Amino acid sequence: MGGGAVTEFILLGFPGSLGLHLSLFMLFLFVYSLTNLVIIVIVQVNRQLHTPMYFFLANLSVLEALYTSVTIPKMLANFLTEKKTISFAGCFTQLFFFLSLASSECFLLAAMAYDRYLAICLPLRYPTLMNPTVCLVLALSAWLSGFLASFVSIVLISQLSFCGPNVLNHFFCDISPLLKLSCSNTEAIETLDFVAALAVLMTSLCVTAFSYICILATVIQIPSGTGRRKAFSTCASHLVVVTVFYTTTIFMYARPRAISTFDFNKLVSIIYSVVTPLLNPIIYCLRNREVWEALFCKPQSTTKMLL
Repeated sequence: MGGGAVTEFILLGFPGSLGLHLSLFMLFLFVYSLTNLVIIVIVQVNRQLHTPMYFFLANLSVLEALYTSVTIPKMLANFLTEKKTISFAGCFTQLFFFLSLASSECFLLAAMAYDRYLAICLPLRYPTLMNPTVCLVLALSAWLSGFLASFVSIVLISQLSFCGPNVLNHFFCDISPLLKLSCSNTEAIETLDFVAALAVLMTSLCVTAFSYICILATVIQIPSGTGRRKAFSTCASHLVVVTVFYTTTIFMYARPRAISTFDFNKLVSIIYSVVTPLLNPIIYCLRNREVWEALFCKPQSTTKMLL
């Protein structure tokens, strides 16, 4: 891979005392243990939730379980050891899966927005337009597109020379701190990475925004206040998740230059790599009447299955 002398990187992680690190270890271990498992289990065992919306939600939960598994286990291990190192190959493997899964989440959130658009704007045609085959194709396309989108950038970054120092001011291998350590000219790769990130974010964001503009236009025409509230409630959870996810990822990755100061960026990284995956099950489940019914009521045998 890279042509420099560096064979491993030191992850600087979070400053603080051993007591603070132990507290953070317990907190993040709890978050990691619970993240998304509740949605996966509920959707799997309750056939009344076998609908397109919950099919995509289960995909999102699997994706975020993998997403957190890329960074949190290494971060937890570093809280308990003085040797906070990661190999060269391990660093770029972590970076590849982190960026690929983040890109896949962008496309999956767009697919979920499209699903809500069809459900609200074309309700009579919804069962036909969002049939099991279409759901599967959309989900697979989101996963595949995410991995393809980050492949070229990761290959090019791995070919850079890293001559030392090898201290990454982060708790995982991310693009900006890696580029700061390279002794090669990184301008072309920074531009390519910016364009790739912008393409992923803007493509998915445009689909999401267009879907919600159409949804808003349709909801406004609903005569009853109850009908409008019901329509909005089906989109509220997804809209909150989309807002948090895109705000943090655009801040971190849709910028043309590598970042010189990383302390604030580590806090932002915690939000989208740890906090958001924890909040998503809460946002989607705790305020969702169907999920509560699936948890505490016997599923109805007459429930219509779309998937």
